[in-house]
Amino acid sequence: MISKPDKNKTRQRRHARVRGKISGTAQRPRLSVYRSNKNIYAQLIDDVEGVTLASASTIDKEVSGNKSEQAAKVGELIAKRGTEKNVSEVVFDRGGYLYHGRVQALAEAARENGLKF
Repeated sequence: MISKPDKNKTRQRRHARVRGKISGTAQRPRLSVYRSNKNIYAQLIDDVEGVTLASASTIDKEVSGNKSEQAAKVGELIAKRGTEKNVSEVVFDRGGYLYHGRVQALAEAARENGLKF
């Protein structure tokens, strides 16, 4: 019998492959995206120091609407919080997810609100 591949394991494999190639610095941190079934999370990470500079998620009180609207609001929040920390350029890490749907909505909202990537 043919078994179906575990989607999360294949995503983690893609993510590890991408993480081997990109890294964030203090001047250009990594915008990391994690998407669960209910929520979406974004972080600005300085990989050199190993610290999170800013974060936003659908758990924040300012976020409401359907999932795509929530993702766009998270993108807007992470861009605003990044500009407060004097971050304008980032490296986008989609976390092994397809650039589609909620991940795309988050990225485009972050771009519209001042982050360059």
